[in-house]
Amino acid sequence: MNKTKALLAQYNIAIIFIFLVIAASFISADFFTQRNVTNVLRQSAVVGISSMGMLLVILTRGIDLSVGSVSACGSVFSAYFLSTIPASGSIAAAIAIGCLMGALSGYLVAARRMPPFVVTLGMMTIARGTAFIVSKGQPILVGEKGKILTDFGKGLTFGVADPVILMLAVFGIVWFLLHFTAFGRLVTAIGSNEEAVRLSGINIGWYTFATYVISGGLSALAGVVNTARSGVGSPVLGTGMELDVIAAVVIGGASLMGGRGTALNALLGVLILAVIGNIMNLENVPGYHQEVVKGVIILVAVLFQSGLWTGANGATQNKY
Repeated sequence: MNKTKALLAQYNIAIIFIFLVIAASFISADFFTQRNVTNVLRQSAVVGISSMGMLLVILTRGIDLSVGSVSACGSVFSAYFLSTIPASGSIAAAIAIGCLMGALSGYLVAARRMPPFVVTLGMMTIARGTAFIVSKGQPILVGEKGKILTDFGKGLTFGVADPVILMLAVFGIVWFLLHFTAFGRLVTAIGSNEEAVRLSGINIGWYTFATYVISGGLSALAGVVNTARSGVGSPVLGTGMELDVIAAVVIGGASLMGGRGTALNALLGVLILAVIGNIMNLENVPGYHQEVVKGVIILVAVLFQSGLWTGANGATQNKY
């Protein structure tokens, strides 16, 4: 019995995902069509990219409420700079601005010891306001100069959408960092026992700061992907995205108390949310009803995995 609980605790996120996919295939005959699967994966890329940065922040017992607004900045700036510099430069500039916003949040959290919730709530407002100021409240068309962006947003490589390939690349990098680098191990350790890491002589402030910089950069990159998909840089893109990103990471088994979570499970959490949304769209569930259903499923999924975590011989970390 204990072995069964341990196995369920280790693979519960994958089990939930497989169950949802099977259920979706019975609910709608359109679910497993190539077009629908491609759309689901393409739509999940934005949240998937940002969730990797959020995972690192949450592992340190932090939170980043600004990801949606920083994503809007990434979208707006990537389109805005196209009028003066090449597409590659505009993308790099947008990501750099996201990193700077993350750096400001990270500095206030790590050096000034301000609560992450308050800091990133303030940054959420600052970033959204910046996006509206730069765009003057209007969408910025990327036009012909941004063709490389729109081609990427709509493109396929070996039958896989290009934004999905980018999401998988980001996932691979974060997975490698957490499993094979001192940085990843220390980020997890800080969330598990910050005082022990501090007494070991490790500068925990630097590692905490770095996670917010990464989160800001990846959120801006997600905004660039949004621009590539839509062909416009819009200050309203990413509204409410922080809730989906946090939900995906938590559904993936990450603890808001820090020190527990994996890149693979966070990615599965993103896909779980995407499948839930897609099922409801295929069944023409009204938008407001979708929010209620999604919220209930999120609570049930988190309750399920939390119970397994606490009941499986005190297990505190998945292997994958």
